[in-house]
Amino acid sequence: MEKFRAAMLLGAVGDALGYRNAFMENSASGPRVQEELQKVGGLDHLVLAPEKWPVSDNTIMHMATAEALVTDFWCLDDLYREMVRRYVDALEKLPEHRADPATIEGCSQLKPDNYLLAWHTPFNDKGSGFGAATKAMCVGMRYWKPERLGTLVEVSVECGRMTHNHPTGFLGSLCTALFASYAIQGKRLEQWGRDMLRAVPLAEDYCKKTIRHLAEYQEHWFYFEAKWQFYLEERKISEDSESGATFPDHYDAEERDKTYRKWSSEGRGGRRGHDAPMIAYDALLGAKGSWAELCQRAMFHGGESGASGAIAGCLFGLLHGLDAVPAGLYRELEHKEQLGRLGETLHRLSSEEK
Repeated sequence: MEKFRAAMLLGAVGDALGYRNAFMENSASGPRVQEELQKVGGLDHLVLAPEKWPVSDNTIMHMATAEALVTDFWCLDDLYREMVRRYVDALEKLPEHRADPATIEGCSQLKPDNYLLAWHTPFNDKGSGFGAATKAMCVGMRYWKPERLGTLVEVSVECGRMTHNHPTGFLGSLCTALFASYAIQGKRLEQWGRDMLRAVPLAEDYCKKTIRHLAEYQEHWFYFEAKWQFYLEERKISEDSESGATFPDHYDAEERDKTYRKWSSEGRGGRRGHDAPMIAYDALLGAKGSWAELCQRAMFHGGESGASGAIAGCLFGLLHGLDAVPAGLYRELEHKEQLGRLGETLHRLSSEEK
């Protein structure tokens, strides 16, 4: 249970650190971000109080997903209606947190008063952003058991395309949900990327069954898979997954920024559904269990570090718990009590479920 609680808390910590409201907003340079961090005393001395270090919409939407998952729903359609209601409610809180425009636009298409079609949104050419990926780790926490894979695929796809109805967007939510389930199952980290790609055809089959937007999906489907194949080859993570990931000898903040931009589709790492989880995964592989190193790689870079930080923090919590994390980072964290409660409830429900 402690690791579930840690996951919800550290997802928000990673988001707040990456969002870094206290200084250097929207900096496009990892080295500058890390210089500023040293000026405020470094990671060990930070206290993430809400007035200086608020969470962004990444955490608000992740909490909304988790709140829906812990309600007493009769069937998945009821779960989706509950998600819609909570996303629309959350939208009212988002402007003060400077919400991502793609998430606002996606939420505006939801229809909480339409019983049958509440979660059916139009295909969105601009729906390829990171917002679906950052709100779906808890889906993998709820349905982490291997025998629940079908449910995990369906719920993560629907949860993702409610707000980001584009394959690059909602395959991001499938990816982070799967990674969370792999962490709980105890799979070797090097296996995660390859195993996730093996699950993508299940999502394609599910989308075909729902017969919505098939032509548009087909046109855009390959991009997510192609980017991930390229990444896994670059890190020399082979099918047998026995060897560890290969990193360059020289891989400082500047080099990481260049690499993250190369993986992106718009020159700013972590902006999309494929590369926000990719940066988080890469950071976990490179950090080798070190929280401080994870933060350097996932929370303090020149791209969308709130998104990659939220995903990386949550997954780190599932793998390692809170022991290695300075208490100041979560002691006064915004929504701390609610996040802890959600982690505990997700653990209880996922363990009880037959």
